[in-house]
Amino acid sequence: MRRFSSFAVSCVLFVVSVALLVMLLRERSDHQSTREANLSDVKKPETPAERISYAYGVVAYRQLLEMGHPFSVDDFMAGLKTVATGGQSLMSDEQIEKTIEEAELAMIERQEAKVVKTDKVIGEEFLAENGKREGVVITASGLQYEVIKSGDGPQPKTTDKVTVHYHGTLIDGTVFDSSVERGQPATFPLNQVIPGWTEGVALMAKGAKYRFYIPYNLAYGSRGAGGKIKPYSALIFEVELLEIK
Repeated sequence: MRRFSSFAVSCVLFVVSVALLVMLLRERSDHQSTREANLSDVKKPETPAERISYAYGVVAYRQLLEMGHPFSVDDFMAGLKTVATGGQSLMSDEQIEKTIEEAELAMIERQEAKVVKTDKVIGEEFLAENGKREGVVITASGLQYEVIKSGDGPQPKTTDKVTVHYHGTLIDGTVFDSSVERGQPATFPLNQVIPGWTEGVALMAKGAKYRFYIPYNLAYGSRGAGGKIKPYSALIFEVELLEIK
């Protein structure tokens, strides 16, 4: 529900704007009934009612522009004047509700597409630069890793259970999970974690410590995880392989 918060606030402000405009238009309907909605007939607002009307008109229009909807001033004014003068609406309540719902969904999709593109591009740019650093190895899948400490024990198979200490962060350094901070190693089947872990830990020998740079498609993909890992996030893990079971 959080993703609707900014839209809901805009809608409330917009509705308040329209409501105030309607009240003002009703109060001045006789005076404005013949007034055309174009700049040639608009004088500088001077009275409190004129200033309020003008100000809310500006706010309402700017909010519609920010929402990214296709917008017609003439049709907006026609709808406003229909309500203000008690006329017959050219759209049924059901059509109006459906139109608003479709506009809201379209706006949400545009916002999500923009966020997804931004997070995805940021991650890809980070990995492209990180892969150029000395000591960073890139596998065929796109997983990147560097060896912090070599191990001298056996390597796990993907069907094994492993006990590890790990510290996971976003590429901006935000910690989202850490057995190190909890002071308690984690044990799990290696084939039941994200693909970047399954591939990466299988490269390690017991006692080794690696740092993994995991692309979104080897992590939590388009769904993200929890509150901190957004969709399309690249992740960084430091992993120490303690035991193989």
